[in-house]
Amino acid sequence: MSELFTTFVPKFQSMLIGREEEIYQLEEAYSSSESEFVAIYGRRRIGKTYLVRETLKGRFTFFHAGVSKFPAKGQLKAFYNSLVSQGYTPSQIPKNWLEAFQCLSTYIQSKKEKRKVIFLDELPWMDTPKSDFLPAFEHFWNGWASARKDILLIVCGSATSWIIKNIIHNHGGLHNRLSRSIRLKQFTLSECERYAASLHMKMTRPQIIEAYMIFGGVPYYWSKLDHRFSLAQNIDRMFFADNAVFKSEFDDLYASLFKRPEPYLKIISALGKKKVGMTIEEVSETTHLPRNGTLTKYMTDLEACGFIRLYSSYGNRVKGAVYQLIDNYTLFYYRFLSSKRITDEGYWSKIQTSPAYANWCGLSFERICLLHIRQIKKALGIGGILSNEFSWRTPPYADLPGVEIDLLIERADKVFNLCEMKFTKNPFTIDKKYSANLQNKVARLKDVTKTKNAIFLTMITASGLTSNEYAGDVQNTLTADDLFD
Repeated sequence: MSELFTTFVPKFQSMLIGREEEIYQLEEAYSSSESEFVAIYGRRRIGKTYLVRETLKGRFTFFHAGVSKFPAKGQLKAFYNSLVSQGYTPSQIPKNWLEAFQCLSTYIQSKKEKRKVIFLDELPWMDTPKSDFLPAFEHFWNGWASARKDILLIVCGSATSWIIKNIIHNHGGLHNRLSRSIRLKQFTLSECERYAASLHMKMTRPQIIEAYMIFGGVPYYWSKLDHRFSLAQNIDRMFFADNAVFKSEFDDLYASLFKRPEPYLKIISALGKKKVGMTIEEVSETTHLPRNGTLTKYMTDLEACGFIRLYSSYGNRVKGAVYQLIDNYTLFYYRFLSSKRITDEGYWSKIQTSPAYANWCGLSFERICLLHIRQIKKALGIGGILSNEFSWRTPPYADLPGVEIDLLIERADKVFNLCEMKFTKNPFTIDKKYSANLQNKVARLKDVTKTKNAIFLTMITASGLTSNEYAGDVQNTLTADDLFD
């Protein structure tokens, strides 16, 4: 990167974990000689507002956040109050958004700063029914701000689908008007480890992984950990106690992201029951949602929020594309909270040795691996080799069982890494039966796809691999520590 990156980032390292690229983008927009329009999007609790506030602290000319569930009149009054509180000379409350943005223009013109930073948070909440907010906002940018050289306009909001539809993919007055769009993703395991340390949590890497199975890389969830308690005690306190802080989090999460969360929840519920994922046709059949552009939009919105991933099936890259639920918190919710009335406030501490817990750990560890493919490639020494990732599955044939491969890495050097992911507290042992299963996967992949690539069996385990007569069949062995790189 340019010197700009090395100049800007150290200033904020003590306040922000990770986010180096996002900080760079914001600082570059701030230093631009032109007016810039930046949209930041991502799921609720991911840290959008925190990123902007910490990066541009002390440099805002105007900041306002929309108010949840306020009507147009209330939104306008709140906007006006923000103007007055930040130095605007009081006049009268604007009657509509055209007047409101005219007030903002007048206020900005009175400021002497070289760069005028305008941050509008929770923008979707300001767009109430019949308020004509969007046309007025378009007019503000197109008719005034974009013609200047000194404006940095930043918008974001929890309702990701609104941001994507009305700002990023706008086909009206804001079409192609964005200077930059920043999708804020979840923390990696390494970033969560650093964040936990900043919270004074004494956690081993296995505990970091377990917490990631529940929280994913959502900073807000991690921020609620209390260093006085063990991880299990924290989970009981946060999810299973009478006054648990995340008692209603699931409903709040999807309601904040989508104005009509019902179809999204149908999709999430269906995907939550399918480990390997579903094609869009299977999603439509299961949820009874019509297979049309609307369903595709729902899937795109969920993918943009990081709840699901879309990946191709090897040999059928378009038609066989599969959607898979990848959000760890949602998986945790469906497994332990959605249909259970748990009254035991120490529930999580007591199920650590149960089959249900072990089964969930196995599934969640696979999802963690799929969220850390870059780290897997680096550990395999193929970070610099062009590659693509696929799933692959084939039904039973004759007396041969069906095969499911969650991660198949196709490399430009004519090699497949057939990845198997296993979570055990002790080193994983490949026995005779499991060895036969692995060899069947290799044989079926060769037979069905007719590939001429070499196939490297690759084990990714939480605690290593036991050395025995079958371990030699595996070409690559990675451990959970490799996911932290």
